[in-house]
Amino acid sequence: MAAKIKKGDRVVVLAGKDKGRQGEVLQVMPKEDRLVVRGVNMVKRHTRPSQSDPQGGIKHKEAALHISNVAFVDPKSGEPTRVGFRMEGDKKVRFAKKSGEVIDG
Repeated sequence: MAAKIKKGDRVVVLAGKDKGRQGEVLQVMPKEDRLVVRGVNMVKRHTRPSQSDPQGGIKHKEAALHISNVAFVDPKSGEPTRVGFRMEGDKKVRFAKKSGEVIDG
């Protein structure tokens, strides 16, 4: 099945501690049905010093969210929307269900 949400898309969080926050998708893990969104679901990781990071310490990073907890942001209205697929000529494109706007293509 084709991916409804891809890397680089703008999404809004629907559930959890960051509900309502928007961000850009940094990474999608389709096998786990999870994705990482820039600046959302921040966690602290205690890292020991290593050769690549001689300081070590507490680092802030984004943790993965389940794909069902985010929605694509409509490019026209800026509201959450579902994503659909349709054929335009001989090309399959994604479109926002709320506005009908083509997302990529």
